[in-house]
Amino acid sequence: MSAKKTKKSVIDIGISVDERAEIAQGLSRLLADSYSLYLMTHNFHWNVKGPMFNTLHVMFMQQYTEQWNALDLIAERIRALDFPAPGTYREFQKLSSIKEVAGVPKAVEMIRLLVSAQEATARTARSLLAVADKANDQPTLDLLTQRLDVHEKTAWMLRSMLEE
Repeated sequence: MSAKKTKKSVIDIGISVDERAEIAQGLSRLLADSYSLYLMTHNFHWNVKGPMFNTLHVMFMQQYTEQWNALDLIAERIRALDFPAPGTYREFQKLSSIKEVAGVPKAVEMIRLLVSAQEATARTARSLLAVADKANDQPTLDLLTQRLDVHEKTAWMLRSMLEE
């Protein structure tokens, strides 16, 4: 039996390979930030203590569930652009602007850390808008707009909990 070589199909969606590569790289950074934020939020859900336990435990669960669902959308957009999506801790650590939290912070510090991580993820998404717009890549623009809305709103809600 001879092995048939399969010819790789050429993608022609109206976005050049260089533009697709730049968008995929930006989306890979967004995926890494999103995964890091997801993991931080889930960790805090498991480990939160104190008078705000119930409120934060439920809120964090809603947030990490939303983030988990977004990961697939981001990765699939990278794949639709014909690039591999990063999927290892090593790759995420290299690409993410969010640093891992050591230990278990107090509840109020968890909120502060999540505000910072939500804002960092929003900045990463926003940094890709001009690139996607220049390439006339509406599906990526739509994804970025949705992610910005979620991260900015979540950061606002978390910041509101820090007010006296």
